Formats: sequence, C-alpha cells, structure tokens
Amino acid sequence: MREGATTIQGKCRGVQYLGQIWGIMAKAHHIVFANEKGGTGKSTTAVHVAIALASRGARVACIDLDSRQRTLYRYLENRRDTMTRRKITLPMPVFEVFEHDSQATLERQVERLGAENDFLVFDTPGRDDPYARFVATRANTLVTPINDSFVDFDLIGQVDAENFKVRKLSFYAELIWDARKERAKADGVTIDWVVVRNRLHNMEAHNQQRMTDALNELSKRVGFRSVPGLNERVIYRELFPSGLTLIDKGHLGQLATAHIVARQELRELVTGLALPEVGQLALA
Repeated sequence: MREGATTIQGKCRGVQYLGQIWGIMAKAHHIVFANEKGGTGKSTTAVHVAIALASRGARVACIDLDSRQRTLYRYLENRRDTMTRRKITLPMPVFEVFEHDSQATLERQVERLGAENDFLVFDTPGRDDPYARFVATRANTLVTPINDSFVDFDLIGQVDAENFKVRKLSFYAELIWDARKERAKADGVTIDWVVVRNRLHNMEAHNQQRMTDALNELSKRVGFRSVPGLNERVIYRELFPSGLTLIDKGHLGQLATAHIVARQELRELVTGLALPEVGQLALA
C-alpha cells in the first residue's frame, strides 16, 4: 500500500475504527465529489446534482471542504440571496463550510447533518487534502469529474505514449482502490466510484475514442463506472452570480436550444449516478 493510503489507515486506526465511524455516519447517502486536480467542473457538477435531488423532494445538505475557495458554498449563498431579492422559493439544500482542523469536528458536523437529511453532498478541494481523503473513503457514491483529456486521465492512470494502452494505475486510483477494500472489510459497503466525463465536446472523435478505450480498460481493473457529464457552456459560468441552475427553468428567461440540451445532459447525469430514490422522483 502506498504512503497516502497508509496515512488514511493511520487516521482511521484500522478497520475496526472505520466500521465504528461509519456506523455513526451512515444515516444519509454520502455523495463525495473529489478530484485532486482543479478545473474539472467539480463544484458546478456538485451544485447541480444537489439541487436536482432537492427538486425531487429529497432532503439534501452540502458541506464545502474547501474553506479558502468555497465555490459550492458561494454558489448556494448566491442562490439564497436571489430567493430573498426576488421573493421566490427554489429547491434549496442546507449548506455549510468545514472551517476547522480537526477530524473529530468534521465527524460531528457530518453526524449532525446526516441525521436530518437523505443525502450529504461533499465538495472537496482540487488538491491533496486529508479531510477530502477522509470523506472519500466513507462515501456511498464517489464522483470524480475529469475533463475528457489525457492530462486529467493521468490522475487515475498512465498510458503508453505510442498506443495509449493503460500502463499502470496512478496514485489516486491506488488510493481509492485500497480505501474501497478497507471499507468492504469494515462494514460490507462497496463504494460506488463514478468517473464523470465533463466537457466531452472539446476533443475530436479519434482522441475521444482513445479516452473511451482507456477508461474502459482501467475501469475493469479498478472497478469504477464512467458516465457522461456536463459539456462546457457559457450558461454555467453565467448562472453563478444568481445561484440559479438548469433546474430552475421558470426563472431563467427564454431558454435557447443549448440550454435545453444542457438540461437533458443533467438529467442523464443524475440518472447515471444511480442514486437511491427518495421523495418525488420526476425531474421536471
């Protein structure tokens, strides 16, 4: 096991401790958005999935583990302000930032929010972070968004420069692989690891097929699923100041064809995550 995975084991004090902690934290379904590389659309994807679930009637809470950048928190703060300013009601998760430096404090925050909600959505920093590792190893669904390029693929696997076949697992894939094994030993839960391919349209067809083949090959070795995510569109950047999402079609004005296509992508992403059905199941 690599040094990083050993660190996780040290923090967890072995399999018995991991099982005890999970017993506390298991009341809500944990969806962890994690990628040690920034710029992959992680926070945007997390916000849209959280609000999509809330729009179905699920009780959702979000924890932003990036206390410096706070992208998810700021997005939802903007959304709250828009509701107040326009005097409207929108599907709204509970949202908090983890601002401390203690694993015990994080556990208490997760326990409190998990007891009152159906889903806990975690947005993690785009860097190596001990608390991001901690929540990732306790996820029910671990979502790793990547841009559809071999620069991002290198986070989970290294490919041969000539034939693009997978040569070896990268550190992050080994870390998650070891964590999933420990979790299964502790409480019999298998972490559903989903790699979300964002910004698919940026690649020409031949390179996109190479990415598809490499992901398929690697998924057989480490057991993740790959689903299409959100293409890069100006609307995602424009929505941030208001905190609105593609779910809020009644408040977005006239929808262009690109917006309608983007809404369909979001529906397909939420369906592809295969989350437990809670509350009203139709995404309007």
